[in-house]
Amino acid sequence: MKYRRVGASGLKVSEIALGSWLTYGTAAEQKAADACVNKAFECGINFFDTANAYNRGEGEKAIGAALKPYERSSYVLSTKVYFPMGQGPNDRGLSRKHIKEQCEASLKRLGVDYVDLYFCHRHDDQAPVEETLRALDDLQTEGKILYAAVSEWSAAQIAKAVGIGQQLRLRPLISNQPIYNMFERYIEREVLSISTAAGLGQVVFSPLAQGILTGKYKSAQQLPEDSRAANNSVNHVIKSYLQDHVLLCVQELEQLAQQLDMKLSQLALAWVLRQPGVSCALIGASHPQQIEENVKAVEFTLQQETLDEIERILQQVAGFAPLR
Repeated sequence: MKYRRVGASGLKVSEIALGSWLTYGTAAEQKAADACVNKAFECGINFFDTANAYNRGEGEKAIGAALKPYERSSYVLSTKVYFPMGQGPNDRGLSRKHIKEQCEASLKRLGVDYVDLYFCHRHDDQAPVEETLRALDDLQTEGKILYAAVSEWSAAQIAKAVGIGQQLRLRPLISNQPIYNMFERYIEREVLSISTAAGLGQVVFSPLAQGILTGKYKSAQQLPEDSRAANNSVNHVIKSYLQDHVLLCVQELEQLAQQLDMKLSQLALAWVLRQPGVSCALIGASHPQQIEENVKAVEFTLQQETLDEIERILQQVAGFAPLR
């Protein structure tokens, strides 16, 4: 395993991190969660990501229970706040009240005294940025979070927050968590450059495009029975990838990976990690074998001719935008 700093901070995380796709809309069996976390540690992964909104707290409980046997100092743990956790008007968003209450609830579900990274899961247009940043800074003062971060914020939103934080002399944000993969590259336009200049590293999610970039989907009409695409409760996004021109592109990428003696998933992860502004790539796993395969991506450095060939292949899907 290799490790990178998160932005300009001193925090180091494994280039491959484990996210909470241990819950596919419903809580996964704890046995499966334990097995995946154990394998992650064996492979050198030290970063585990979840969110309060993942199945209304069940994702946090699963990760917390799986991490319980390990020394707290041996891993980096993150969770998030923003999405509704109740029916009340203050049970969502980035107000001081919601941030404070949800941080306490997350710590309880996770069974820890602090989280290393606390992400604002989305931008809240109804909460003053100053209020949000001050609440995060106060949580750091209390020792309940060590670093503050954002997720899926635009370049303009990041720049505004950084400016306000500097003006108020608050502890800086250190990360943004955006979607980033071969098909969804919006962060390359502005987010990467703005974030790098401001000291934020990207903790990217869905680097395998919901599993499309594993190569297991050959046809929209013949879906593996145990796959996410075949599960109507969670497949609303992945189904938008299941188009002929996208799948043909994936087939070409898989052929390229084979020529390089790589798995397609490893090629896709190595491609994401080619960006120096990316701190790590979050993978999901329901089986330990998936983790073993994916972590090998850190062993590969893609040559320019390979990157050029990938760009040529991806031109076939230029303008494609999956549902979000």
